Amino acid sequence: MGLLSWIIVGGLAGLLARSLMGEGRSGCLMAILLGVVGAFIGGFVMSLFGFGGVNGLNVWSIVVATVGAVLLLAIARALRR
Repeated sequence: MGLLSWIIVGGLAGLLARSLMGEGRSGCLMAILLGVVGAFIGGFVMSLFGFGGVNGLNVWSIVVATVGAVLLLAIARALRR
């Protein structure tokens, strides 16, 4: 997967995760970083359950990255409290 694909998937996943979790508005770069880190976390979690991870610019990759980003935001929220 190329750099541009990671940026697109990360941006979409970060925006989706922030809207699902009701997080405040931050910049576009933070949404991309959230989504890219979420893609790594989501890929790891999905591989534990026997599913594929992020494998290109497709809907499945965006879902996996969003799940990982939501997990990351939930962990961050729990640590803040």
